[in-house]
Amino acid sequence: MDDFEAFIDTLSQAHPGYTDFIAHLCTLAFAHLPPFIYITDANHPRVTASVVDAIFTQAAEVPYIPPLHYARINGVACFNARIFYDTVLDAFAGWQPSWENGCQTWPGEDGVRYNDSIDGFLHGLRRLSAELGAMQLPNSSKAKGKAKATEPSSQEPSLVIVVERAERLCENVPELVVPLTRLAELARVRVSVVLLSSVRWQDLQPPVGASPDPYFLDVESLARQDIIQRLVFAFRNTLEQISLSDVPDMTYHPSLLPLYEKYAEVLCSTIFLYVNDPVELQYIAAARWPGFVKPVVWQQENREGGDQVPDIQLPNMDGRLRLFNYFSPSFTQALEALYPRLTNAADWATQNDYEPGLGDMRPEGGDTSMKIRMPPTVKVDDLPRMSKFILVAAFLASTNPAKSDLRIFGRGAVDRKKKRRKAGISTKGGSNKTSAVTQRLLGPAVFPLDRLLAILGALLEEHDFESRPYDPRFELPGEYTDMEIGRIHVYGAITELTFMRALHRMNPMEKLDGPPTFKCGISYDVALALAKDVGVPSLNDLMWDPV
Repeated sequence: MDDFEAFIDTLSQAHPGYTDFIAHLCTLAFAHLPPFIYITDANHPRVTASVVDAIFTQAAEVPYIPPLHYARINGVACFNARIFYDTVLDAFAGWQPSWENGCQTWPGEDGVRYNDSIDGFLHGLRRLSAELGAMQLPNSSKAKGKAKATEPSSQEPSLVIVVERAERLCENVPELVVPLTRLAELARVRVSVVLLSSVRWQDLQPPVGASPDPYFLDVESLARQDIIQRLVFAFRNTLEQISLSDVPDMTYHPSLLPLYEKYAEVLCSTIFLYVNDPVELQYIAAARWPGFVKPVVWQQENREGGDQVPDIQLPNMDGRLRLFNYFSPSFTQALEALYPRLTNAADWATQNDYEPGLGDMRPEGGDTSMKIRMPPTVKVDDLPRMSKFILVAAFLASTNPAKSDLRIFGRGAVDRKKKRRKAGISTKGGSNKTSAVTQRLLGPAVFPLDRLLAILGALLEEHDFESRPYDPRFELPGEYTDMEIGRIHVYGAITELTFMRALHRMNPMEKLDGPPTFKCGISYDVALALAKDVGVPSLNDLMWDPV
């Protein structure tokens, strides 16, 4: 019983969140497996398949249990009956087709074929059960006392067939469903069929009651903390594998484990709302981790003056906050690129790698916090002229209150300088009250699309008039500007800037009531550079709270 509990504890630590499921299935496996089991996991079937695989693969390590042989089948790969028969028999026999034996399936050159029909498959199972039972006979003499007395009755091996993605097997080979549910009855051997699917059995059950009711096992959804522990456990496994290899990798240094725990927690809190599959989260975490930890490793190597660092000094709380603020926007970018598999993790990590030349990682004095000089998150140097005007208009719309648009853009530049907002408000006693916090310090405000187009038209009419080509069709003032801001390329440029995260869309795409709302995503320095580039002489003259 101690070995049994230790086995369950080991599997539970490797698979957080599956403790009850592991204890339930292990109890069945070590006592008596039902002939037909149906496991339903609507959220993480791939993770559950790995848990089932670990249980039956490592069951042989537990002493004093009945002999158990296991075959794992994928319902997508077995798209016809013959492939299914050969895969199951080869797995039980430990047979590996190779070029040397002509890619023959089990039993090789024997000449007997067990993949023609369900009858041949049943004969193959009986032969394998007899051969596997004969292989266990030499071990029966080692048992003593009561164990030796009970050995002959339990000498027949147990065969377990686990079918992953069972719904695809039922779609491709529907004639196999009923024989599989009654396989122990038809083959007259100790065999158990485990179907694992994300679909309920009621949706796959053959009609007219041709198959018996299975033993149901439902898997609960994993919590966020369980997924974080799973990511940390995978990181520990990677550390062990790299420590056994001869090639050192500072990205997976054992000293970085506490930092990775915080990294996994922040990553899950950022994108857990969009994807909660542990496999996908682990894929995204592995792609972003080398670039995330590179500033820490690079700073340590510069401090030590060499490549071989025995121990890495982790940044303090301030340094961790700077790291997360720097790399948090790339978490959603990794999700958008890797989750639909628009690219692979290695190429994405190379394209989004951290370059030490873009940041300053020198510690100040004895403080280990990292001073990161963040490069601009949006590359605006190569943007078209219209896109630069749109960004300047978006910055003004996010910075200025809506009531100030008519005052600022409804007069000329001379009047605008005279009636700029004062920094303080005088009282009767002659003292000045402290002015309210400016919108530029509070952060960008949300604005609708029509306000953005109105400010864009005002900027184009005042600062883009001389660069326009002459067109005799537009003679009235503002007529050409109205035509220009109504072109489709303006809306396309706004959409492109949204994908570049220079603009942030605040309402969902599927919402049809009301105009789209946005928020500016560039800083004051970037907006000032863009304004000078497009010919706006002074950005402060257009701001309600000048700098």
